[in-house]
Order: sequence, then C-alpha cells, then structure tokens
Amino acid sequence: MALLVSIFKPLVYISLPVLLLQSIAATSRTGRYYARQTLYVGTMVTVAACSIVFAAGLTVVGRKFDVNYVVAKTFYLLARNVLGIRVEVEGQEHLDSARPAVLMANHQSMLDVLVVGRLMPKQTSIMSKKSLRYSPLGPFMSMSGAIFVDRGNNARAIASLDAAGALRRRMRISLWMFPEGTRTSGEVPDMRPLKKGGFHLAVQSQLPIVPIVTENYWRLYHKGVFDSGVIKVRVLPPVPTAGLAAEDIPELVARVRTQMLENLREISVVPPSQASRAEEDQGGKGSEAGTRAGPEPTCVDAGESSVSLVSSISTRSSVGTEEDEGMILVGRPA
Repeated sequence: MALLVSIFKPLVYISLPVLLLQSIAATSRTGRYYARQTLYVGTMVTVAACSIVFAAGLTVVGRKFDVNYVVAKTFYLLARNVLGIRVEVEGQEHLDSARPAVLMANHQSMLDVLVVGRLMPKQTSIMSKKSLRYSPLGPFMSMSGAIFVDRGNNARAIASLDAAGALRRRMRISLWMFPEGTRTSGEVPDMRPLKKGGFHLAVQSQLPIVPIVTENYWRLYHKGVFDSGVIKVRVLPPVPTAGLAAEDIPELVARVRTQMLENLREISVVPPSQASRAEEDQGGKGSEAGTRAGPEPTCVDAGESSVSLVSSISTRSSVGTEEDEGMILVGRPA
C-alpha cells in the first residue's frame, strides 16, 4: 500500500493544476485560450527540463543525434493527450526513404513544435542561431548536435554550414530547419521567401531536400483561439541536389518554395471569409454569363483562380514575427 501511495501521490499533485486549467477553459472562449496556452507551454517546459537528462544519457551511450527524436516524441505524446490536437501525416515514406537529408518545413507558430514532435526522425539535428547556445537550452542543444549559425558574420556562417554538411553526410545525420526564418501566421495560407543557408548546405554536401508542408491551422490557433482538432501535414518527395552547384541555388530555392506553397494551399481548409467571397464571385459570374450567353457553362481553371485569389490578399492577411534562423520560438500568435 505504501508503495502505491508513493507512486500515485505525485501524480495527484501533478494532475490538480491540469484539472484546474481545464475547469477554467470551460468557462469562456478567452479562458479556454489562456488555459490551453498555459498547458501547452507548461508541457514544453516540463519536457525541456527532462531533456537535459535525456541528452546526457544518450550522449554517454553514443546516440547524441537521437536526443531530438526522444524529446520530440515525448512532447508530442503528452501534448496530444492534454490538448486533443492530433497530427495526421501524408507521405511519411519520404522521410524514411531519404536518409540523410535536409528537412525543410514551413513555420507558423509555436504549435509547429507538435509537428516536429510527430515527425522528427532518428539521427536528426536542428539548425539554430548562435545566441541560443548561451541560453538555458544551450546545453541540451549542444549535446543533441545542433548547428549554431552566426548570422552576424556571413563568412563564419558559411564555414559552419559547410563543415556541418560534410559531417552529416559522413555520419548520415539529417537536419531539420525552417527556411523561411520568420513565422508566418494568417487566415490565408502563405509563405515568406526562403533563406538560402539550408540550400547551400544541401548542395555543398549533395544531400536531398525533403519539403514538409503543414496546413494553415489558423482555424485552430490564433490570438484568442486555441481549439482541439487535427493538423494535416504532407511530406513531399525528396528534391535531389546531386550534380548541382552554387549557381543553381536560386532556381532550387524557387522550385522548392513553389512546391511547398502549392501543397500548402491544397491541403489547407478554405477560410470562411474567402469561401463566402468565392461563392459570391461564382454567383455573380454565373448570373452574368446566364444573361449574356444563356445556360451554357464556361470552363475555369480552378487551381489558377484560387492561387490568384490567395495571392491578391496574402500581403494583407499574413503576419510575420521575429527572425529565428530555423528555430521554433515560443510566443503569442498574431
């Protein structure tokens, strides 16, 4: 009996704050938003505190590049059950077939940590700005094999990327990064221009690029809203870099961004405001066509029209935050 009490007593103490926050979340939408944010960040802090132990243990047994895998999976399992947010993945086979690779994902908010937790492969490290080496996360990141980039010194940044690329190809270690360098959040799915650092690394080391596209989850998470639901992720086929040189990087960047943006718009839920606007536009075009040309329908390229519609309003609806050079930042949504 004493053994059971010693086991369950700490669990009871831990569960009390969770039950209290869930009660607050049930009172109002605003209460739900702040309560769920507290739960989410609290889960991150708890796992981060344990990550030092994970990193030290795995480093001792020679598996330092599996630290991110263990920490990410632990966080996802906890946060999924606490918040009721599940990540569905399409194209998982592309992650398994391309090893090592440079994994590039679009970046929206701190909720991207859930996506990382669901997808992070074994033998994978992350890219970060140099200043985080001296933060509380520094020891864990150093032990997990993170790449620290000095963005204030271009020559040093390129040198560190080149050395990291050679090491990753030799040891078959993949790299996860967010090439936009800035979080982009808005009702309409969009992406910022991609920074070239990761592409230089991929070309220099001749590693394939695996684009990872997370749907626009604005409906689930933005300021004042934090709901449960499903986040869809699509892993695209690897983009080879074999035979490419530095002069090919601009075209490579444009090609990868185009693929990611097209898939982002394809898998994202149409915002209610844009759905109603599209219906109004269709209704107006239909009545006008009926007046001038009778009932015969006209052919419209739906893909092209939807892209032009999104592009025309993306500059008004997207919100970027501070640069993060590939790291996930914890902050409030726009």
